[in-house]
Amino acid sequence: MHKVSIPQHIVDRVRQVRGQDHIFSSLDMTKVAHVIVDMQVGFVAEGAPIEVPMTREIAGTINTISKAVRGSGGVNVFTRYTYDLAEKHSWAHWFNTLGPTQIDAQVKMARGMPDWEIHPSMEVKAGDLIVDKTRFSALIPETCDMDAQLKARGIDTLIITGTLTNCCCESTARDALQMGYNVIFMSDANATLSDEEHLGTLLSMYTIFADVMDTPHLLGLIDDSASAKAAA
Repeated sequence: MHKVSIPQHIVDRVRQVRGQDHIFSSLDMTKVAHVIVDMQVGFVAEGAPIEVPMTREIAGTINTISKAVRGSGGVNVFTRYTYDLAEKHSWAHWFNTLGPTQIDAQVKMARGMPDWEIHPSMEVKAGDLIVDKTRFSALIPETCDMDAQLKARGIDTLIITGTLTNCCCESTARDALQMGYNVIFMSDANATLSDEEHLGTLLSMYTIFADVMDTPHLLGLIDDSASAKAAA
């Protein structure tokens, strides 16, 4: 797992702004979606085109969260990064400027390619959703239908896991907040290429965009919410 150490002065500042360590003290799980970002063969497998080795360490944690969400009335959404030359709104800009050496790897993430598929380590069950996206964020209009599917289900809170912490996971979380969703960003179920990059995103999430928590805290929150609902 990535090493996580949030500086105390940042913890103190967030407490001063929010008045507490965590935003959420309970969850209505019927309004919660667990968004598992791009846990595809092309990112997870050894020797994959865009391999992120840490994904293999978080796979079991993601499955644990998925099971808890599924069992408490929430929905799991698996995103697939999709390279699509025929899409309505072409996105050649990134490949031509910031990522020209990535084009061969990206082509392997085209729809239907082996590297594009969800990695076998992910436990995808009946009732889970799979959505394809052609941008880093799963919430860019006309590049993914996740927002429409979530709104149709009355979802107002997203739990973000997957890869890469500082790219597709972060991009989706940032857009989610600005589109009116509550965001929980998992400190131990997102993965990227270094601890430094992972922590950088967590600091941004914690101070501005999301409630950052680890899996034991989330599972306790889900259990407590279910108990409170049963007792009501």
